[in-house]
Amino acid sequence: MSGKLSTHVLDTVHGCPARNMKLELWAIADDGQRKLIKTLFTNRDGRTDELLLNEFEIKVGIYEICFYVSDYFTSCGASLPEPNFLTTVPVRFGIADKSDRYHVPLLVSPWAYSTYRGS
Repeated sequence: MSGKLSTHVLDTVHGCPARNMKLELWAIADDGQRKLIKTLFTNRDGRTDELLLNEFEIKVGIYEICFYVSDYFTSCGASLPEPNFLTTVPVRFGIADKSDRYHVPLLVSPWAYSTYRGS
């Protein structure tokens, strides 16, 4: 089995995939330093057109995906207070086996979010 990392974002307010949400993937070093790996946008299905990490890029370690939630909901015309309650949603997680499949979905509204390890 080839390892990979993917994501999927669902907009729970509108009941649809979150289209065109910006996200950043960061690698977190042992000393806490962050290194930007890539910046992507979700497609019409709420997924990215490319994997966050493919079988050649995936490594054991700590990662963080930053989802730009307030930018997304603002672009949808949502009426939000200033400052927004959720601005970016960071999801920090570990990859223990680079040959495994990791999927990090985000279910989100301007007020709450949920995530889990998918496959």
